[in-house]
Amino acid sequence: MRKTILSLALSSLLALPSVSFAEEKTPSLDELWKIIQQQQQLLDAQKKEIERLKETTKENEEKIEMTAEVVETSSETTQSATNWYNKSSIGGYGEVHYNNLENQNPGGSDKDQIDVHRFVLFFNHEFSDSLRFVSELELEHSLAGDGKPGEVELEQAYIEYDLNENHSLKTGLMLMPFGTLNETHEPPTFYGVERNPVEKNVIPTTWWEAGVMLYSRFDNGISTDIGLTSGLYLTANKSFKIRNGRQKVAEAKADSSALSGRVRYTGIPGLELALSGFYQDDYNQGETSSSDALSMFETHVIYNVEQFTLKAMYSQWTLDGTEAELIGADKQKGFIVEPSYRINDKWGVFVRYNEWDNAAGDSSDSKYSQVDVGFNYWLDEDVVLKADYQNQSAPFGKDEFDGFNLGVGYQF
Repeated sequence: MRKTILSLALSSLLALPSVSFAEEKTPSLDELWKIIQQQQQLLDAQKKEIERLKETTKENEEKIEMTAEVVETSSETTQSATNWYNKSSIGGYGEVHYNNLENQNPGGSDKDQIDVHRFVLFFNHEFSDSLRFVSELELEHSLAGDGKPGEVELEQAYIEYDLNENHSLKTGLMLMPFGTLNETHEPPTFYGVERNPVEKNVIPTTWWEAGVMLYSRFDNGISTDIGLTSGLYLTANKSFKIRNGRQKVAEAKADSSALSGRVRYTGIPGLELALSGFYQDDYNQGETSSSDALSMFETHVIYNVEQFTLKAMYSQWTLDGTEAELIGADKQKGFIVEPSYRINDKWGVFVRYNEWDNAAGDSSDSKYSQVDVGFNYWLDEDVVLKADYQNQSAPFGKDEFDGFNLGVGYQF
């Protein structure tokens, strides 16, 4: 302790202004003691300042840590929102048609009209690499409501889950896997202003049901669809026509469900072969004492060789039940043959023969046929202008339309 006091004393003395000891007398013990006390007070003050600085530094470090946590949380929230946005998508398609058709039936009316036939939006979202949501919302004929010509329709709304690389499961509202147009019908993807009348009246495009569907694909080019879905509801007052039997899953009768399936082969470049079927055990949906079943099969081929494409499709329905048999609706069928040629990136021409009969089960004349010839002009691969001429042959006394159609369509 004595050494410490002496050291402090000497340090204090050395810190004093330089003087000549010859001129200044040696300080007394009291004076040395005062000097030592002053130095001790200075050391105490320095210690307090150091402690204060330590506390301030600690507080600042805590504030920095809190700020970092807030920034990190905000960054995670922003990243989460960004990820949600990046995993969602919007698309759609639409078409406007002008029909100038003369009715060859003397008692019928001509069709001279322009129509925003369809406006469709897709809203899709990927929950993960193996789980996604798909939807399609459509407005037909521009205006919907009581007494209006249009309809607002939900055509697709399903969840798809990849079980593995080769198998996927869909559940919800789905397009049925039949024909060449029912699943893919965006205007730039097909020829002709209107969808072909065979797939409209026989398949019938566009047709959707609710249920579950297993999709499988294999390395040899074969893929399959197997589904259990809601079914049709056919009645005598609507002539048992297949198109009139679609319930569109709007409070649909569900006494009778349906099985459907498709096998498709695309193992050769440019070639698609498909065979599909549909079976329902009671198309009366439990409203009659009899259980009248129906079945359908459809097959088609699409073959591309450079600029040339050939499409051919055949479909047939068989209905049980005496009421359907009485009016010939126990057999309904149709086919198309369509060669087309893509001249270049902009121009393509086609001709198509269509034949269909929704009362083919009797001997009366109920067959329709139609020849279409025309062209597509693609302003862009997703925007197309269309023109065609149709010549129709109808059963005696039925509407028979000949004339031309113009259209514009797009997809995005």
